[in-house]
Amino acid sequence: MTTSKSILGGGITIDLDAIVRNWKALDTVSGKSLTGAVLKADGYGTGAKVVGRTLYKVGARFFFVATPDEGVALREAIPNAFIFVLDGLIPRAAADYAAHGLMPVLASMSQLTEWLDFCLNRGKAVPAALHFDTGFNRVGFRMKEAELVRRELDQSGFEPQMIMSHFACADQPSHEMTRKQNGLFQGLLNHFPDVPASIANSAAVMSSKDYHYHLVRPGIAMYGGRAINGRPNPMAPVIEMNVPILQIKDARIGETVGYGAAYRLRRDTRIAIMALGYADGYFRGLSGIGGQMGGRVAVNGTIVPVLGRVSMDMTAIDITDVPGLVQPGDPVEILGPTISIDDVADAARTIGYEVLTTLNGRFPRNYVNVPEGVSLD
Repeated sequence: MTTSKSILGGGITIDLDAIVRNWKALDTVSGKSLTGAVLKADGYGTGAKVVGRTLYKVGARFFFVATPDEGVALREAIPNAFIFVLDGLIPRAAADYAAHGLMPVLASMSQLTEWLDFCLNRGKAVPAALHFDTGFNRVGFRMKEAELVRRELDQSGFEPQMIMSHFACADQPSHEMTRKQNGLFQGLLNHFPDVPASIANSAAVMSSKDYHYHLVRPGIAMYGGRAINGRPNPMAPVIEMNVPILQIKDARIGETVGYGAAYRLRRDTRIAIMALGYADGYFRGLSGIGGQMGGRVAVNGTIVPVLGRVSMDMTAIDITDVPGLVQPGDPVEILGPTISIDDVADAARTIGYEVLTTLNGRFPRNYVNVPEGVSLD
């Protein structure tokens, strides 16, 4: 099924069945723990509403977004889900969270005080979670505040829906930081013995059942990306992206390609210009300049290199060694069976998360294997 078409051609195809298979695989690994789903950044670029509806249909009930606005949009798509807002409580917005059934993940004494005051004025406890910083030094209560938080909760009669933290180095399973954080988290839970706990992201889900606790929060693995460095990625690929060739030309050895004349041809070369640039999220860091290896794409199943600098709307590739006839309008695989999310990430010296959340630009998003009853609106 296709949601939109482009006159230019090409686009991003998202396999909803692959997302379901990945989520179910993670749910199996998590054992008796509940399995949530992280849908922040518009479902890592795949469309939070559609993915949320799809996962709800197969049993997911707990969802995590970054911002309250993401939560409001997701609430429209899955009215009965439990939705947590990882950014916490925006000052003076408690009523807005409550109106949309969003649970802020409270991360500071000021947020906790504001939420408890809101509950007092409402005359009832409105659900929220607590996030403790076990060493990441991002958002979260300091560990030394645990006793103070406990006293505030006891005085108010409020019990949080969940106690959370977040690993800094779970993608490196042998890293001492992960064991240290988990130890701190275990100690923290002594202050909240009857409250569900959650610390595991994708990598932690796949690393050890010791990190699963009551609920796990997979993200990147659900979308087919590599969660653990140095290991084969067992997840099903979710996304394909193809763009058309605009023009093909023959150039001679010694000629230069692209802005800054930064790449000089070492042989007579057949060049294809593809309709893709950094405005579409194809990183300028994928440029092939000087002696630097740039990005790789595939034409007719053959992997070929980027030539010269990636520009705003167009990028040159070397199709000299592609067998058979290649013509303008033919597709170039940016992501797919030949080029993975992590292939692009490695070439750009970044991570799959950034690739997924950036590659949108001007190309339509299409869905395949849409479950019966799941709306694409």
